[in-house]
Amino acid sequence: MSARKNFGAKPYLFPQPVLIIGTYDENGKANAMNAAWGGIVGADEIMIDLSHHKTTENLMKTKAFTVSAADAEHMVACDYVGIVSGSTEPNKMEKAGFTTTKSEFVNAPIINELPVTLECELVDVIDGSKYLGRIKNVSVDERVLGEDGEISLDLFFPITYDIVHHGYYRLGERVGNAFQDGGKLK
Repeated sequence: MSARKNFGAKPYLFPQPVLIIGTYDENGKANAMNAAWGGIVGADEIMIDLSHHKTTENLMKTKAFTVSAADAEHMVACDYVGIVSGSTEPNKMEKAGFTTTKSEFVNAPIINELPVTLECELVDVIDGSKYLGRIKNVSVDERVLGEDGEISLDLFFPITYDIVHHGYYRLGERVGNAFQDGGKLK
């Protein structure tokens, strides 16, 4: 058995999703930011931990946001919206190459280029930085739907964030069958 090394309290959970948060400002202008700390916390709930940003200002005004999974094809644009503020760059979305469509379910933009989007309404802000949202709809570009009409990870390539070495990685191949393979040990 190999030795283990202790790192203390760190946010080392893998894979770490790369989430692109979309909001509108008070004038209806779309903005997006890259967020690494977030995830599903219930059947129709998501929580994102965000410090103060243009996005959080927008979110508090509109009480709505979208969450898109960053993908390998748009990795550069997704990283860009995480390092440039909408407060200082008025053409941020255009420079990223992102176009948007208004959600039918919430007052927030869907980024057309990113194939999977959760459309959310703000439920609560916890501890001043944890934004709890209720998922009102999930919209999916048909180009990532398999023959069964559902999202296919053979067609959709979300990326994960390596918090240790600050890299982005494409998720890999299917290695098993959930709720089935463990039955071999019964």
